[in-house]
Amino acid sequence: MVTRMGSRQRKTRQKFTKHYRERGKLSLSQYFQELKVGDKVNLKINSNMQTGQFYPRFHGMTGVVSGKQGRCYEVTLCDKNKEKKVFVHPIHLKKTDK
Repeated sequence: MVTRMGSRQRKTRQKFTKHYRERGKLSLSQYFQELKVGDKVNLKINSNMQTGQFYPRFHGMTGVVSGKQGRCYEVTLCDKNKEKKVFVHPIHLKKTDK
């Protein structure tokens, strides 16, 4: 078998790029945001911060907060027909109304 080349973030150049107005320092309000169990959130990787990132396949998906572990939140989402749990730092989450 062939060994895997690269890291977790390979082939994500276009996926993680930000608009030029969004670049710069991290937003502290987003870093320290509090979420409750049952909140719907969008998963979007903030490429400024590597800690608490999830696997790039889930980028752009919507999930439900199902708990908290340390600083990160446990998000449950559906990947095709399987239900999966992802632990995500709040900087990579955005609360939705729907």
